[in-house]
Amino acid sequence: MEKPSIRFQDIGDDARRQYVDARATFEAQRAAQLKASAVRGGMYWKNVAQGEYLVRTSVRNAQKSLGPRSAETEAMYASFTQRKQEAEARLKDLSAALTRQQRLNRALFVGRVPALVVALLDMLEQQGVAEHFTVVGTHALYAYEAAAGVRVESAAVATRDVDLLWDTRKRFKLATQLQRLDASMLALLRKVDKSFALVEQQPYTAVNSDGFEVDILRREVQEDDPHPARLSQHEEDFWAVQARNAEQLVSAPRFSAMVVAPSGHMARMNTVHPLAFARFKRWLARRLDRDPLKVQRDALQADTVQALVAEYLPQLQQTLDP
Repeated sequence: MEKPSIRFQDIGDDARRQYVDARATFEAQRAAQLKASAVRGGMYWKNVAQGEYLVRTSVRNAQKSLGPRSAETEAMYASFTQRKQEAEARLKDLSAALTRQQRLNRALFVGRVPALVVALLDMLEQQGVAEHFTVVGTHALYAYEAAAGVRVESAAVATRDVDLLWDTRKRFKLATQLQRLDASMLALLRKVDKSFALVEQQPYTAVNSDGFEVDILRREVQEDDPHPARLSQHEEDFWAVQARNAEQLVSAPRFSAMVVAPSGHMARMNTVHPLAFARFKRWLARRLDRDPLKVQRDALQADTVQALVAEYLPQLQQTLDP
């Protein structure tokens, strides 16, 4: 039986140009944000019995002496003050520019990613934990279509949950960051929507008052992987669930794209190489124990992504065979 042809909707030249402009501003603003974070806190001269000392302060008011006043510490102070002023001014300007781009995104209908998903991705980045999670479910298609400048058919992206694959190889780094934030992963999720709560008897899933779910997945246990594995030491937090063949996704090349909500807000989505996604979905569709209701969509997504790469992202075919 011949497969139906896969159709894509072109977003139009105006929306495509706007996406490119917004992406440039978004990336510049994120780079400025990172640079400004390096000079957070402050420096001041502290008078003590022995004289004046230069003190570096953190945002949490931790203090560190950098030495007595001298030509060297005065140069340090001057350099820090200048870098801080420049970084903060640049961040302020780019943040204002980003707000303008958000309005243009909305006016030109650039994005259609659910607002909650964009807010979730932005939160992960702002809290410094984005590197530990990869979008591996249906929502990954939004990253692929954004990079291609088209839209896939709605049936391929219809879902009420987002799957985040946790890289257990970096579990200690995540634990350290959560400890620094004094927060659980669930607490971070509640910064996006305070109604999120863990599902009883299914602690790898949190659901909000609208029925939208966030699932935390992990590869099957191997080597020194802990099992079971909770994301933090907080009693009320996610326990990641093992996903069959997820090692294929953990080891796949990464793919990242800026995604846009209907409101115009933007976030970076980190997922896997499109053809790795298609390969995994093809494998799922062929499993005899797969939910029959999901098999058709698995196959549709695999076909859609493979066709998308062939038609709009051919350069990616050279980096991974389907």
